[in-house]
Amino acid sequence: MKSLLLIAAMLVSALAFSQDDKSNRPSPPAQAKQTLKKGTVVTIDYSQPAVKGRTIGVDLEPLPGKVWRTGANEATVFEISKDVLIEGKELPAGKYGLFTLDDGDNWTFIFNKTWKQWGAFNYKESDDALRVTVKAEKAKEFTERFLIEIEKDGEVELHWGNTEVGFKIKEKE
Repeated sequence: MKSLLLIAAMLVSALAFSQDDKSNRPSPPAQAKQTLKKGTVVTIDYSQPAVKGRTIGVDLEPLPGKVWRTGANEATVFEISKDVLIEGKELPAGKYGLFTLDDGDNWTFIFNKTWKQWGAFNYKESDDALRVTVKAEKAKEFTERFLIEIEKDGEVELHWGNTEVGFKIKEKE
């Protein structure tokens, strides 16, 4: 009887551990991290969906007029170590949920105070700390798996399908 209980406990432990291993998800976790020229650390934790033959904007996010978690699984987390300017607008140091709205030509980047949430299901506009709208561009090449990059000069770029879009972070003096 004791050995049966021990085996059951080991199986439960193994299952619990495997559920915590996010690298096995269809949209695995990723991180973009950069220390900017004046020492501000920018970290973006997100999950990378893949197109897999689907059509972005039809049967794959972002969908027109709907807030997107800017990735998959949990909401994307945008963290800055110092106060910065995003597209010329102030954003205090801290952690934010990074959400987006895509209208085709322009994307709105939303920095929301509620960073710890699953997807955008509990997103509340009243918790927005900042919104900036930028022009999207046609990508030079197709990106199958969603990718976020941060350059040393503060340029943040998102690559998804045939779209490239980004925003500029400027360190405060």
